[in-house]
Amino acid sequence: MNGLPLLRLCSLALRQVVRDARAGELRVLFFALVIAVACSSAIGYFGARLNAAMALRASEFLAADLVLQGTTEARPEQLRQGQALGLAHAKTVEFTSVAATDASIQLSSIKAVEAPYPLRGQLKSSAEPYGAEQAGGLPGAGEAWVEPRLLAALNVKVGGNLDIGTKTLRISRVLTYEPDRAADFYSLIPRVLMNLADLAATGILQPGSRVSFRDLWRGAPALIAQYREQVQGSLAPNQRLLDSHDGNRQVGGALGKAESYLNLASLVAVMLAGVAVALSANRYAARRFDTSALLRCLGLSRLDTLLLFSLQLTLVGLAASLAGALMGWLSQFALFALLHGLLPASIPSAGPAPALAGVGTGLAALAGFALPPLMALGRVPPLRVLRRDLLPAPAASWAVYGTAVLAVGLIMWRLSLDLRLTLALLAGGVVAALVLGALLVGVLRRLRGALANAPLPWRLGLGQLLRHPTAAAGQALAFGLILFAMALVVLLRTELLDTWQQQLPKEAPNYFAVNILPGERDAFAQQLGADGARASPLYPVVPGRLTHIDGQPVADRVSAGSRGERATQRDLSLTWAAELPAGNQITAGQWWQPTIAGELPGVSVEGELAQSLGLTIGSTLTFNVGGVVRDARITSLRSIHWDNFQPNFFIIFQPGTLQDLPATYLGSFYLAPGNDARIVALSRAFPATTLLQVDAVLAQLRSILAQVTLAVQFVLLFVLAAGVAVLFAGLQATLDERIRQGALLRALGAARPLLVSARRIEFAVLGAASGGVAALATEAASWALYRFALQLPWAPHPWLLLLPLAGAALVGLAGMLGTCRALAASPLAVLREA
Repeated sequence: MNGLPLLRLCSLALRQVVRDARAGELRVLFFALVIAVACSSAIGYFGARLNAAMALRASEFLAADLVLQGTTEARPEQLRQGQALGLAHAKTVEFTSVAATDASIQLSSIKAVEAPYPLRGQLKSSAEPYGAEQAGGLPGAGEAWVEPRLLAALNVKVGGNLDIGTKTLRISRVLTYEPDRAADFYSLIPRVLMNLADLAATGILQPGSRVSFRDLWRGAPALIAQYREQVQGSLAPNQRLLDSHDGNRQVGGALGKAESYLNLASLVAVMLAGVAVALSANRYAARRFDTSALLRCLGLSRLDTLLLFSLQLTLVGLAASLAGALMGWLSQFALFALLHGLLPASIPSAGPAPALAGVGTGLAALAGFALPPLMALGRVPPLRVLRRDLLPAPAASWAVYGTAVLAVGLIMWRLSLDLRLTLALLAGGVVAALVLGALLVGVLRRLRGALANAPLPWRLGLGQLLRHPTAAAGQALAFGLILFAMALVVLLRTELLDTWQQQLPKEAPNYFAVNILPGERDAFAQQLGADGARASPLYPVVPGRLTHIDGQPVADRVSAGSRGERATQRDLSLTWAAELPAGNQITAGQWWQPTIAGELPGVSVEGELAQSLGLTIGSTLTFNVGGVVRDARITSLRSIHWDNFQPNFFIIFQPGTLQDLPATYLGSFYLAPGNDARIVALSRAFPATTLLQVDAVLAQLRSILAQVTLAVQFVLLFVLAAGVAVLFAGLQATLDERIRQGALLRALGAARPLLVSARRIEFAVLGAASGGVAALATEAASWALYRFALQLPWAPHPWLLLLPLAGAALVGLAGMLGTCRALAASPLAVLREA
């Protein structure tokens, strides 16, 4: 049979797989692979479609899927590229100008739009100030929609005329909501919405005018990605692309955290399935040593023997992968049916990519975990037919564990696409396994002396563990991994999500108040108190531009397209504060110290902006504030929780630096729903103040939180299934030895109740040790994830002390069920086979 053709080997492998289909280790291996592929495929489909749905909602705050923004119009070839892909397109032009009537004027933010703007979300307007809202529509030619406060500022009513440059427009409706207005809370002046067809007639846009041109695009994600790739290389220095993550900082941050939670939960399930594959493959190989030796005696070469068994596992792997991919594809429909009231009516499909990736995950897990024990089948000596004590030479440890670690690493990277998270989990898992495994072996070896005077059931039960302490430690680690995975997912479901939601409390500010006049500041605050609003402090705001860093022009310090360049090409909202604002944390330097005569006043800078500009503690910044030059020295850098809906600032000056300059005030507050009349009264009492309602953004964030919570619960089902696979794979790995041992003890006169008691003690102790391992590993993993991956505050988790009890109960019950054959087997039949 030496040198059998591949087709003959495949036929032989198929017949053996059919014959071995009833083997316990093959069933567990098949089930584990199905779980790994189903989990990977389902999470792939669910994640891709959920992210697309969340991005679709988030894109409403951009009014498009992708925006090409610049201070000059897009070049014709940039427009043709999008049109050639069949993308929907709309154009907007924004600039600041004076809106005038016969009696008064008011500086306003003008926005000229064309149909079909907006491409995502809806405009909302009313027929009169603070009247019933109506969604849809656009200003027609010769018309304008204006905000209520502009009507009050100009003392004009709906139906009156408004001059924008040399063009007279009729005010036809009151503008109440723009989907893409939520991108910037702070630079708001009264808005005028007009038709793009009237823009040229205004005569305002001239060479050198400060204008923002925005080309909005909408289409399938693949086409949007293709257009981004085509245009990216042709962007001018004054152009940039914006997507849903850029449209609103709070929504963008929520999307990023949502992806981290989903990926982390799915990694746990696939890791568990991989361990089950490894345990099952070890038993599969060990039970085929005799078959391999017999094939070698019949003339099959070592290579053909190895190839034969590899083909068998490959067939099993393909069948399991296809079944798992089908299960994962069906699972996503069940989940989206549960979430139908939470998600958009139309959710983009994900295509076959997640299923193919899931199949690849299953085959990678099979190769990484099953190949090392399978290699031993090619090294079985033919003499084993006569001497069953002969075993194949073991493979090098580095090859066995290195292959498994590489497979896990590839799977984790494929699932998370986050190299830092992958390396952290992989390195942490390897170190934890080595440390905890060594600790378990040491504890087991020290138990020998304590068992000398123990009752017989304890000596029999723990004797099984003490006979092979390394194998027992491996079992404890495997079972501990189950409990660790379940505890980690519970942590994700409860504490991590609760911590995130605490950053977005139930009564988070739902209104921003902008442009509060200095003379009205105290009255405004008093009115908020009288209305029962929960308000943040009111911060002074002075527009100013950063011009020099350490005496060097700022243009020479920033790179094109960077965050620093965008921040220095516009006026920043400057403020001063004696106390560190809520949601801010000092990352370098110190908050205000008493200044010495002749020293520059201090300034605090947001950390990411400082990094982009190359700023350090002690750097000197020069600002131009309305023609007045002010210098300040950096005394601290801050991190900011942008998603807390509190007023946040890139630049905060030391008190006493800018007080002599004209300023307005900014704040946020929470007012319970149902108080629209009070908001209307507040707007009328303070007509110069802008009240921006952000309930839509808050609703979007809470919707994402709800989606992530349900998603993690869904992944928990796969984690539980994978945990069951690991548990029974571990029990199957020692089943043959347990059957022989039980038969021998019963032949020597041991009663069944004694063996049952010994089994209970053995698995209870093993489960308690596994629970202790899981508690330590979960606490260490939570600390690392909180601190390095998710940037959340960490605190100890006392409830993890219950894991040893849970482990004793779970492993004890599963152990008794999984090894019942060892107590039911006939001693005579077992001893004859031995």
